[in-house]
Formats: sequence, structure tokens, C-alpha cells
Amino acid sequence: MLAASAPPLFADLALLVVAGSVIAYISSRIGTVPIVGFLVAGAAIGPNGFELVEDIDLVNQAADIGVILLLFTIGIEFSLDRLRQLAGLIVGGGAIQVLATIGIVAGLVLAFGKSWQTAVFTGMLVSLSSTAIVLKMLADRRTAASSTGRVAVSFLIFQDLAVVAMVLVVPMLGGDGGGPLDLVWAFAKALGIVVAVLVASRTLMPFLLEAVARTCSSEIFLLTIVAVCFGTAYLTSLLEVSVSLGAFLAGLMVSESKLSEQALSDILPLQILFSATFFISVGMLLDTSYLLDNLALVAGLAGAVVVLKLATTALAAAVLRRPVGVAASSALVLAQVGEFSFVLERAGEDVGLIPAGLDQGTEAFIAVTVVLMVLTPFAIRAAEVVARRLEGVGPGHTIDVETPVHGHSQLVDHIVVVGYGPRSEQIVGAVELAELPYIITTLDPDGANAAESAGRRVLRGDIARRLIAEQAGLATAAIVVVADDGAERVHQVGAIVAAANPQAAVFARTEDNAEAAELLATGRFAHVVADDSASVDALVSHALGQLALPERLVEIVVEAATGTLPDSEVAGVVSTDMIVHPALPADGCEHVHEARAVTPMSKGCEECMADGTRWVHLRVCLVCGHVGCCDSSPRRHARSHHDETGHALMASLEPGDAWAWCFVDRLTLPTGRPPN
Repeated sequence: MLAASAPPLFADLALLVVAGSVIAYISSRIGTVPIVGFLVAGAAIGPNGFELVEDIDLVNQAADIGVILLLFTIGIEFSLDRLRQLAGLIVGGGAIQVLATIGIVAGLVLAFGKSWQTAVFTGMLVSLSSTAIVLKMLADRRTAASSTGRVAVSFLIFQDLAVVAMVLVVPMLGGDGGGPLDLVWAFAKALGIVVAVLVASRTLMPFLLEAVARTCSSEIFLLTIVAVCFGTAYLTSLLEVSVSLGAFLAGLMVSESKLSEQALSDILPLQILFSATFFISVGMLLDTSYLLDNLALVAGLAGAVVVLKLATTALAAAVLRRPVGVAASSALVLAQVGEFSFVLERAGEDVGLIPAGLDQGTEAFIAVTVVLMVLTPFAIRAAEVVARRLEGVGPGHTIDVETPVHGHSQLVDHIVVVGYGPRSEQIVGAVELAELPYIITTLDPDGANAAESAGRRVLRGDIARRLIAEQAGLATAAIVVVADDGAERVHQVGAIVAAANPQAAVFARTEDNAEAAELLATGRFAHVVADDSASVDALVSHALGQLALPERLVEIVVEAATGTLPDSEVAGVVSTDMIVHPALPADGCEHVHEARAVTPMSKGCEECMADGTRWVHLRVCLVCGHVGCCDSSPRRHARSHHDETGHALMASLEPGDAWAWCFVDRLTLPTGRPPN
């Protein structure tokens, strides 16, 4: 019998994952972001800690993949449209902040007698802030769309774009990149690649991703996304352009597809895994002995970096005429050195550049950066306090919050329809008739296209992915309906909803009564119907009934949506030549004197006819002749007419009806004769 043995390097990989997850969990429990835990984990298990990981090269290679995936996801999230929306803040404010930081740092380094190459290199390292930590914290605290958040995000976008140029410049500063003509040629190649990518993003990529999505295979779609990311990055490396640029551009290509959100949701787990490795590798670089022996120096340098970043960021925000509170709070948000500075530092080390030209410049740079990263969550919380105090608002106030660029997470108490087949289409039709908020999630591009062409709210992607669930507002949904999938998928959706939002009622359809009973036995479903002719009717009825809608309205909506309501009841019409004689009893109510013989002003509900929607029963105002729909109709225009005009009496225009209703006294009155 062969003895079992672990594969080579397995111990190091296992240790990385276990240490990262445990310490990240502890960090989250004490109120900080997992990234800080990864940094601490790296310091603990690295060569300057307990020396538990032996193969540092393995960690660095995994970290390089983490950087590629991080830039790829940043490219997807930015998109060309988002770049255009924030163009002023990005180009104006971001450029001022980065160039001012580089200039001031370079001047200080030059004052100590170092070369201009070292001075510029050091300035570039300090100019970058942490995109990963800041965006994570802003998203978690729901402040990414606030005034402070928009300034911070815009400046980070410019910094991430500037990294691309910096990676090209660093080898030349070290003397390995040639002269000015070589720099121009490098930028020309990069520009050519950018143009090619932009063309591909509008022509090739949407068709490629949609063709792959039609397989409805999450595995094939994920492999395609990874191939786009790594393939583009590799092609750019063959042209002697940074793989970081290639990864970012690959993300921009994908962002132009309707399937960008699905792509992002699929790639995020990989990105999280390898990015965690990247931050662990950063923590491994920290020499804890150096930090403890030079604590005063590290603290002083960290303080200087914070003051400098506060000044340059606030200056940039002020130049763009942002309020004092926004300028100060955004400066606090960005008062750290970022993860891409380590990428630049490695590139500089390869060509002989050392931060500030000091003998232990690398150790000092790493110590300062790690310390500032660990303190960033506290700085962001302080930024919120500063913004409130300088703006003079209470602690519960959110300053200038806008709707997020991507996603639908602002939905609350809505209906999530999973999938978009024929049954889901009928369900959505019923939900629209009842004027209830909803969103559709689907992996099927044909279904998504059909829903979009009908003007319906659709999110492309798998509800099982965290990002898609968040953007569909699953945590705040009132109802989840899955009507066109098999039992296995229905089980999965039930489990997802139970974990994300136990208060949501889940309604499902399955193939037979045995499966329905099995699903109900899990306790995760409010109602399950078997697949028969009445299944959709029952599903819609129970779902709308969950929202305590009037019973008659539910009946009408179900009948109209499923095609069982007679045409005369959906859109009955009357003659505008008829005269309605009220003949109300004199003692009926105090408003009967207002009634008179009227001629209907239109053949159907005026408002419904104007906006192209359907009605149920017609009512005519006995004061002016306005024709509106009844309270069983989705929009209740007869009642709306009373609310707007104060006209109290409405008579039924339905065949055989001989009654009127007083909205003020809430009385039904006989009209003496039916409409003629």
C-alpha cells in the first residue's frame, strides 16, 4: 500500500490559506477589514515572523496573479461610461493630487542630496493610495456614492491609471529603459494597445461573451473570462508592455458587454483568493525587528506621509471647489500608501532604485506602508466624523448620496424573479400590473434580451453569486419567485435566500407533487406549486397575497397576466354618445345635489388610454363626465380623479350595474336605472 504524501508546496499553500482565513476572521470580528488581517497574517508566518512559510517565491508568484486579477476587476468595475461620468474629477483632481505629491516628495528627497531619478521614484511610491482597502471600506459603509466617496474613487481611478504609466517609466529611471525616444515608443505602443482594446470592446467582446453565455454553463463562462484576462495580459507582455496594463484593459473590454456584472461576479472569488495572497505577501515583507528597533523613525515617516497626503488631496479637492468637509474627509480617506506601490517598488528594485536612496529604504518603506494600511479603516471612520462636523449635520445624515452607477441594490421590499422563461414572463406581467417593484435575474442571454426589449428590469448573472445577489437587493427583498427551473436549482435558490434574507418569502414551481412536497419539507419555501395548467395562477396568487393586496385586485391581476380575463373585462369601452342619468335618491347623501346627467368624456379610462395600460371596470364622474378605472384596477384612476377634484360621486359604467359610489360618505347609492 502506497503511503499518502502531500504534493510539493502543499504545506505552504495550506498554511497561507488557513492563516489568512483565521486572522482575517479575527480582524473582521474586531471591526476592521480582512485585508488588514492578511497583512498581519503575512507578518506572522513570514521570514521575519515565525518563519512558517519556506517558499517565498511561490507566494510572490501567487501575489503577481493577485495583482493581475485585481486590475482586471478594477477595469470591469470602472467601465468606459463610468470613466466619462467622473472625467472632471479623475483628470483634474487626480492629476493635481498625484503630481503635487510626486513634486513635493521629490523636492524633499533632492534636498537630502539624492539623485533626481531616486527622488521621482520615491514620489511615485508615495503618491498612490490603497484602492483595495478604500473601495472595500466605502462599499461596506455604503458611502461610495457620497460626495466624499466620489472624490476618493475618482482620485483612485486616476492613480490606478497612472500606475500603468509609472510601470513604464520606472525601468527608464533605473537606466534600463533607454532614452527619451524609447519612452516615447513605449507610450506609443501602449496607446496602440489601448486603441485596439477599445475597438475590440465595442465589436468583438459583446458577441464573444454572449455566445459563451448561451451555453448556460458557469464553468465555460468563467474559463472564458479568465482566458480574456490572462490572454490579454500575456499579449501585452509580448509587446513589452506591462501585464498590469493588459489586465486593466481586459477588464475594460469586458465592462462594455451586457454580461459584465456576471463576469465580475464569477471572477471575484478567484480575485479574492489571489488578492489575499498578495496582501499576505506584503505582510511577509515586513521586518518586524526593523519596525520595533526603529519605531520612532517609522512613526515619523508615517506621520509625514499622512500630512503630505492630507495636504495634496485636500488641495486637489479644493481646486475643484469641493466643500471644506468633502475636501478634508476625502483627504483622510486617501491618507495611506497603496498596494500598487509594492508593484512599483519591486520594479524599482530590479533596476537598482531604492526608496529615498537609503540603505534601509526598502525596509522603511514597507514598514510605513503596512502601518498606514492597518490604520486606514480607522482613518475612514474618522473621515465620516470630520465630514459631519464641518458640514454641520447630524450623525445620521448622509451627505449628497447619489444612486450607484452599477446595480440595483437600492431596491427595498421588492420581488426578485429568478430566471426568465414563459412562466416567469407571466409572473412579471402580473407584478407590473400590480405596480410592484421587481427585478429579474437570469443567466440566459436570450431571456435577458427579451426582458430588456420589453422594457423590464433585468440583471444578467447568477443569483448564487454574492455580487449579483447584492445588486439584486436580495437582502432587502420581500419575495423571491423561481418558476422555470428544475428542482435542484429551486433547492439552491431556497438555500441562498435562507442565508441572505430569512424574512423573504420564497415561491417556487416544480415538476410534480412529490418534488413540491420535498421542497416544502425543507422549511425554506412559503409555497410550492406542481406543474399543471393552474400552477402559474396559483403561484402569482400566493405571491401577491403575501403582500396583503386586495383580494379582488389579486384576482384581476392574475387573470389579466395569465390571459384568463375576458377581453371585455380587461379593456371594455363605452360610447361617448350615451347619457348617464343619475336618478339618485334625494336622501342618499348630502352630495346627491351635485350629480347631473353627464356624457362620458372618453370611451375608456382616460389616464390608462393615455399611457397605454389596461383597466378593469369603468366609472364615470357624475359631476364632469370624467371616465376612470375602478379600485380593482392597478391604478384606480376614478379614485385619483376624486382626490384631485373633490368630485364625490362616481357611477358604474359596467353593463347591468345601476349604482353610484360617494367617495366622501363611503356609500353605495342606487341610480334608479342602468347607463343607457
